[in-house]
Amino acid sequence: MSRATPRVELPTDVHLPGANALAQIHDASETPSAFWRNLSQPPLRTRLPEGLDVPWAAVSARVVSAWPRRGHYLRRAEAVLGFEDELAALTQSELTTQVQRVREVFRRGRETRPDVIRGFALVREAAHRSIGLLAYRTQVAAALAMHDGCIAEVATGEGKTLIATLPASVLGWSGRGCHVITVNDYLAQRDADLMRPVYAACGLTVAHVTGDLKPPERKAAYAADVTYTTNKEAAADHLRDRLTLGRVNGLVGAMLDHLESGRGLSTGGAAGLVMRGLENVVVDEADSVLVDEAVTPLIISGPSPDAQRVETFIEAAALAPQLVVRKDYTVDRQHRDVRLTPVGRRRVQELTHAMGGLWAGQRRAEEMVVQALTAQELYVAGTQYVIKDNKVVIVDEATGRLMPDREWRDGLHQAVSAKEGVEIEPPKVTLARVSFQRFFRMYRRLSGMTGTSWEERHELWQTYGTPTVQIPTHRPCVRTLAPDRVLPNEEAKWEAVADAVETGHATGRPVLVGTRSVGDSETLSTLLTERGVVHAVLNAVRHEEEAGVVSQAGMKGRVTIATNMAGRGTDIKLGPGVRELGGLLVIATDRNDTRRVDRQLFGRAGRHGDPGSAETFVSLDDELIRQHSRMGWLPWRFWRAQQRAQSRARAQRRGVLKQDEQMADSLGFAGVE
Repeated sequence: MSRATPRVELPTDVHLPGANALAQIHDASETPSAFWRNLSQPPLRTRLPEGLDVPWAAVSARVVSAWPRRGHYLRRAEAVLGFEDELAALTQSELTTQVQRVREVFRRGRETRPDVIRGFALVREAAHRSIGLLAYRTQVAAALAMHDGCIAEVATGEGKTLIATLPASVLGWSGRGCHVITVNDYLAQRDADLMRPVYAACGLTVAHVTGDLKPPERKAAYAADVTYTTNKEAAADHLRDRLTLGRVNGLVGAMLDHLESGRGLSTGGAAGLVMRGLENVVVDEADSVLVDEAVTPLIISGPSPDAQRVETFIEAAALAPQLVVRKDYTVDRQHRDVRLTPVGRRRVQELTHAMGGLWAGQRRAEEMVVQALTAQELYVAGTQYVIKDNKVVIVDEATGRLMPDREWRDGLHQAVSAKEGVEIEPPKVTLARVSFQRFFRMYRRLSGMTGTSWEERHELWQTYGTPTVQIPTHRPCVRTLAPDRVLPNEEAKWEAVADAVETGHATGRPVLVGTRSVGDSETLSTLLTERGVVHAVLNAVRHEEEAGVVSQAGMKGRVTIATNMAGRGTDIKLGPGVRELGGLLVIATDRNDTRRVDRQLFGRAGRHGDPGSAETFVSLDDELIRQHSRMGWLPWRFWRAQQRAQSRARAQRRGVLKQDEQMADSLGFAGVE
């Protein structure tokens, strides 16, 4: 069946921005020899393992994951902290001089391990003087792990924004740029602005790339030493660059053409590039970016008006209700698949034989009806999408955010629009595509951090070649986790959740409730309103207020309802008197498809040594149980359902990457890759 696919409209009246090392030649600080050396180095890892390499990769993933690293990085962090007294005694002028000297060592690519240790110590001291934050030993350990190309698991509230500045600064000293990837535009701009004094103290420039920037502004931002942006913006700019280079016969062809003509490398199609290469990247919320988002390829598309085909979507939406489930078609909710039965195929032929046009072909008619049935049976308003401005807008089920720049492909988006009776835009023509797995594997140095990555450590190693390191918390975690409360049905579950919220609220404790969908958040909101409990709702419909709502969720007496992981990247700090009441109470209203996402929600409570507690309410009617569970002992059913959901998600991500590789092979054989 069709999967959700982000699409970026391709304007026809502006130059296409880009992402390739060719633009580096415009930087006077980049020598020609360094430029050619960058160009000739292969990506970190180019293909998924095949044949006998598959079991070997699985074994190596387990060996790498089991290898003890935490102690190693904690010891190296102690060495960094050992410079604290020496550097604190320096005047600002002396510190600046030392920063410049170390930067030149990194600029020439001649740094040794002692240089790295001293470089981190200098950045740490610069951060302390510029913004008043002195990185803890555990924060430095996480930063050192990332500098070595690892994924650092850093608990919620441990200061990941500050941590990112350490490896980003050291990598920025190389002169080839470092991208810091965050999960949304707000965080990209916020973090760049917050950490700007740190980078300035380290002799570095910093910028951000968000969706509202024009091509010239993007090019200037990517030319900075450190650039904050999102995975979607970076991948889209890379694809646009590929399109730009394609118009001049690729990178090598562009260079030869320009050299032969004597016009230099700054003219022609290459001038439209905005990125100067994929060198270094630090990924914040790495589990979301590298795993959750990886199931969906990013596609650049162009308009393809087709009024006749738009009409067929409307007609298909009218035909779908005339078919009977289990008689004319079957629905596999676990695999999200709809199929016509032999009886259903005959029924479709009867209904469409006199319609003509695109309905004349039996196979095409069946495909159109199946799309309409898929939209009818598997896509629900408030869960997978919302209606906004008379259009279907996709909801990111992992975060609850609206994704207005995305469309489901293969006509599914149009089928959902026809079902809802809203505006239907013609299907678009795909101009370029890339999976996020393939995109991030193009960087020469990939690292990241997140609160929960241990469950995906094998996949992260096999896909990206990045080991995972668990970093301890700065202070011991005192959060209490209550056993799951299992209710017989959803109605009983929501009443029990409302009771728990009301009870916690009566004590003055702040309460954060995590829901799986927009519809669930509205259901609970209605129940709490009836009980007179004042609360804030944070879901895809209200995403503009996200950071502000989340930041206030720890205040005394506050009740906040949020979809899944809405508000990631924003700390919940406890208000006055809340510690004495027991801290933040987190209530999960469902088990998610992966235990990792459950841990993300639970991690909101008990941050940085604060008190807190978390509990989960589930029912036998929950979506996880309906789609992925079979009969068995009750606790086992929920655990096994999560295992099945995780296995299926991994298979989907692997399928996306394999499809990407196959497409690259076929295009390369044709001479146009």
